[in-house]
Amino acid sequence: MVDDLQKKTTDWFSNLPPVLPAEMIGTWRGEGVPSGHPLDGVLENLQWFGKRFHHDLRADALLFQWRPGRLVPIDPTFFPPRLAIRFAAFGRTSIARNWFSYVQRAFRARSTTASLKLRSASHDETAAMVYDKQPIVDYFRRIGDGELAGMMVVRGDDRRYFFRLRRVHGPGQVRP
Repeated sequence: MVDDLQKKTTDWFSNLPPVLPAEMIGTWRGEGVPSGHPLDGVLENLQWFGKRFHHDLRADALLFQWRPGRLVPIDPTFFPPRLAIRFAAFGRTSIARNWFSYVQRAFRARSTTASLKLRSASHDETAAMVYDKQPIVDYFRRIGDGELAGMMVVRGDDRRYFFRLRRVHGPGQVRP
């Protein structure tokens, strides 16, 4: 059943229209799309906010809500994908949420952690965020005006993690 849900979600994503990297500049609020991936629900439990894309096509790959109105970009090198997937069940607990709220400032990124590029996904090219120090690429497709679908691909893992992004700040409103 999980494989069927992964296939169905992958088909949904692949049939959406592509998006260009320059269209993504701004701040986006994220939420997971249940697909049977081990990370389903983990980011939300840890107060994941979304992603931020800058004019130079650099990105804050992981933005978390620290306090109301205060976003903290996290350095993904602290969370190797295979380790995060292995301990995903713990990541959905209140203990993990409380612990992460205390330590996230220590994991703060000192600069951007990924780049936006045009990459081939299935049958055409679309915007993709390539992590600097992780074997991860997030591909993006357009759901509608101000809303995107994302698909995280970890090299060596056939499972895909899906998420939605909704624009909260446009290109002229990118906040620090």
